[in-house]
Amino acid sequence: MKSEERKDGVLALELAGVTAGYGQEPVLKNISLSVQEGQRLAVLGRNGSGKTTLLRVIAGLLPCSGRVRICGADARELKREELARRVAMMSQFAGASLPYTVEETVRMGRYVHQRSGFFSGMFSGFLSGTQEKDREVTDACIRAAGLWEKRSSLVTELSGGQLQRVFLARALAQEPLVMLLDEPTSHMDLKYQTGLVDYLKKWGEETGHTVVGVLHDISLALRLADRFCFLKDGQVLACGDASVITPELLEETYEMDVAAWMKESAGRMEEILNGKHLPQS
Repeated sequence: MKSEERKDGVLALELAGVTAGYGQEPVLKNISLSVQEGQRLAVLGRNGSGKTTLLRVIAGLLPCSGRVRICGADARELKREELARRVAMMSQFAGASLPYTVEETVRMGRYVHQRSGFFSGMFSGFLSGTQEKDREVTDACIRAAGLWEKRSSLVTELSGGQLQRVFLARALAQEPLVMLLDEPTSHMDLKYQTGLVDYLKKWGEETGHTVVGVLHDISLALRLADRFCFLKDGQVLACGDASVITPELLEETYEMDVAAWMKESAGRMEEILNGKHLPQS
């Protein structure tokens, strides 16, 4: 799937001196970072560190001070439709309240490409007889999310994991330049977690799209990303490729010995698989 043409050498995202919050006390404090086109950035940190707030700022859902540039353009100067063509966000808090089918829900991601707009398009056959391009993209996204057999099912009847994949497919159908993902694997079992992460990695590599994902699971973050941003108390502790990840950084970020815990867990799994069912100390 292709998106609108990008300019060579333009950063996908650039944040400079960004401060934002929901009241008097800021959640993000003077954040500066950049992401190149085609990169996959994992945002890591404890609950309350500002990860979701960062995504909301990039998506234009939360005002901020400082500067946010998306594919070379100042986000505040972009009209809502222009912003939606550049950025899509899949939130862990999305819910299904209206009884649309999977296919109808995914096709809603195409509204930014409808000349007549979402509502006029919807009531003139938007949900049942769109242009061939919209149908092709919708079908491809449904298949990519592993929902083809469920395409006629109502979203209100799906499990949490299936619903999460519907919202991913809808975001993909938007064909954004930058995909923002807030805990995209929540409610999913291990098979679909790894399948989703592998698909997003392949999607970014093959299309040159940029992916920014908030993840709690460090192993999934390592599987997906080529760059990593660690947040604590609304500030950037470190940002870069995998070389920035050290036992000391993990401990400062999560306030526990993460490296030792991961080694212990891996050792325990190896013991079990080798038939050594040792009691845990």
